[in-house]
Amino acid sequence: MSGNPGNSLRALSPTPPERGSFPLDHDNECIIQMQKYLNCMKLVGNENAPNCRLLAKEYLRCRMDHKLMDRDDWNHLGLPRDLEEESISRDKDEHYFGQGK
Repeated sequence: MSGNPGNSLRALSPTPPERGSFPLDHDNECIIQMQKYLNCMKLVGNENAPNCRLLAKEYLRCRMDHKLMDRDDWNHLGLPRDLEEESISRDKDEHYFGQGK
């Protein structure tokens, strides 16, 4: 007799995080950006300050550039787009949808 309820032999399988897992920064490629962000959070008492969000964005950009996480849209990460990215997106929209006459 097995001690499992329902006599199930199926192994428990862990589920990955919703956003997926990503490698640790073993080579400290983004440690400077991480430290700046953590220092900012410490200064503002862990509040969601705009200047800290910009540092978080720098850190995430570093991680993306070094293939430590998948590229994702800033809106999906809860961060605003850069002005340059906004103008590129607007140009694409105008190309596909016309200039809103």
